[in-house]
Amino acid sequence: MKEVGQAWKWGPDEEQARRDLLEAIKAGTELQLPTKDAPFTIYTDWSSMGMGAVLCQELEGEERVVAYASRSCTATEANYSSYEGEGLAAVWGVTHFRAYLQGHKFTLVTDHQPLLWLMTNQMLTGRNARWAMRLQEYDFVIKHRAGKTLQHADGLSRNPPPEEEQQWAAAAQFLGFANYYNRFVPQYAKIAAPLTNLLKKNTPYKWEPKHQEAVEQLKQALTSAPVLILPDPERDYVIEADASDQAVGAVLIQDQGNGLQPIAYLSNKLHGAELNYPIHDKEALAIIIAFKAWRCYLEGRRTTVYTDHCSLKYLKTQPNLSRRQVRWIDFLETHFHYDIVYKPGHKNKADALSRPAHVAAIQVEGMNPLLKGLFTHGYAIDPEIPLAEKRHLLQWDSDIAYRKGSTKIWVPNYPPLRQLLLEEYHDVLYAGHFGSNKTLTGIAKHYYWPHMADDVQKFVTSCDTCQRMKSSKQKKAGLLQPLPVPEQPWQVVSLDFITGLPPTSSGHDAILVVIDKFSKMGHFIPTHTTARTEETAQLFVRHIISRHGIPTTLISDRDPKFTSRFWKELMSLLGTKLAMSSAYHPQTDGQTERLNQIVEQLLRAACKDDISKWDLHLPVLEFAYNNATHAATGQTPFFLCYGRHPLTPQKPTASATVQPAHDFITTMHQLWDRTHKRLLDIQQQQKRQADRHRNDHTITVGDQVLLDTRNLDISHLPSKLRPRFCGPFLVEAQAWDV
Repeated sequence: MKEVGQAWKWGPDEEQARRDLLEAIKAGTELQLPTKDAPFTIYTDWSSMGMGAVLCQELEGEERVVAYASRSCTATEANYSSYEGEGLAAVWGVTHFRAYLQGHKFTLVTDHQPLLWLMTNQMLTGRNARWAMRLQEYDFVIKHRAGKTLQHADGLSRNPPPEEEQQWAAAAQFLGFANYYNRFVPQYAKIAAPLTNLLKKNTPYKWEPKHQEAVEQLKQALTSAPVLILPDPERDYVIEADASDQAVGAVLIQDQGNGLQPIAYLSNKLHGAELNYPIHDKEALAIIIAFKAWRCYLEGRRTTVYTDHCSLKYLKTQPNLSRRQVRWIDFLETHFHYDIVYKPGHKNKADALSRPAHVAAIQVEGMNPLLKGLFTHGYAIDPEIPLAEKRHLLQWDSDIAYRKGSTKIWVPNYPPLRQLLLEEYHDVLYAGHFGSNKTLTGIAKHYYWPHMADDVQKFVTSCDTCQRMKSSKQKKAGLLQPLPVPEQPWQVVSLDFITGLPPTSSGHDAILVVIDKFSKMGHFIPTHTTARTEETAQLFVRHIISRHGIPTTLISDRDPKFTSRFWKELMSLLGTKLAMSSAYHPQTDGQTERLNQIVEQLLRAACKDDISKWDLHLPVLEFAYNNATHAATGQTPFFLCYGRHPLTPQKPTASATVQPAHDFITTMHQLWDRTHKRLLDIQQQQKRQADRHRNDHTITVGDQVLLDTRNLDISHLPSKLRPRFCGPFLVEAQAWDV
């Protein structure tokens, strides 16, 4: 540490000491293992260079560090205001240490006092509102502590000081940049005086707090009014762009009557292949990035671009272009009106924005010790790791294995670790419980293990929350199970009620519809909705049994009349088997449901002039239906039952030819056989059609199933938010194949 009165010096010894200290911090030998009982405190801090977070617990009256983390800011994050930057650091820190903080009450300590009202502020921006929503799942309080006393995270968010010469050059570049706008900054000379004196010739370079304070005041002045102005869409724009080996910078400027004033600044670090571009392409890239960033302002207006790279003036006319340059020119020519003008570098205001300090921020983006311990243990017990090393599939860094040629961490075959990662990318609130494809994409950004897609698929399909809360997009389970086709008329009968009709003078307001499953013959019997089970039984005996005999099977829905004890005992005495449809599944007796529609259609046509006497029309309508050819059988119900067609007004006389009794019986049996075969063929055709939309899934005793909630009485929950399924329930018995 620098002693009071000692000149600042940063040489090889200081740099080596910094590296040794950084390695010691990364090793984590001084970290305290967390306990479940002691409360947590998390300290966060932000600067334009990075953000840091330190997680602590108070043990035996002393605050001990449990874990720490920091990362550099992106170009966008570096331009955040102090309020938004500190808010970002808080959200990032809490999320980073989620494994410790979820389910525990903790204290969030910040040196930015306005952050105290983040969770209660009613005038939040969209970004702040999203952060507040992410923090709502945690139980915590926010406390303020002045920056000088917040040493835990403060150091993690700051740059280590560069060497003397580099810092002098950086200060000179910054002051030159600020000087250009000095006429817009009140008391500029007074604010910049410490920097001006520091940079005088023959003055020893010694960076003190007053110099840093001057820099911060100038940065604040340069990024606010009256220096920074709002754009005028009716005026032309000016861009000054520049590039260095490591970064690009640009300034968007406009003259609104007071000379050129900045509208916005831009500074981007170069990455990957961009670092290897020739200087010509780096300077052109600075222009492209600026036009992309400020496209909303520049389209439709004339823009003048100043660059300190003279050859860019001939970018559009040079004879030999690379593919990259062709793409850039196509982008500029398609969307903008612009001119490129040369300006020497010392006059270019963007020059300072493209030349960052040479010492990068400390990046201790370490995983927390708990997670790292799982990885270490997993690598030790996974038998596949030595094989992967032998095949040169791994590369190691800080005891963590990475996939060769990739930045993805190789996850060992250790079930608790893989389960934790799957839960983190699927189950937690901010993961969203998405499907297997999105979950796999999220994990694959940072991790890899063999057959990862299969593991994700199994995990997501077995997620209990997804099964309960999401609507099923799959085909219905179970193939169609058609009812047996009868071989003769009136063996199998189905019945149902048509209700909601207007009362007639006879007191009828409903119809009992009875249909034969073989011949399709129907009887329409007027009744009333208040009829008791005994009255319904009398109607059935009087109109059905008296004419056609006792059926072997009776199909109905679960109307209280048909589920009563009296009805069941009556059918049992008659020797008739009751077959009732499943609850909320009218397709079981779809034939009767369809006949109900036909009866209602016939009634509407017959009663268009007088609806009060609809029951008087039922006998004639019944005759009309039974004398019409049915599509399923190809015959009329009359003919299939009686072997002849009834007399009608269109056929006033009967045929004089009478078929012999023996021939009649033979003909009827042949007709019934053909009809039975035709009904079977139609039924199989319907089954094939229905099974195209169903899964061949069999439910057996011992299975656990979920129950659809659409028809359950859970009205205390709004329909939009109620679970789509409930359960699981154990299957104890199987009434039929499903």
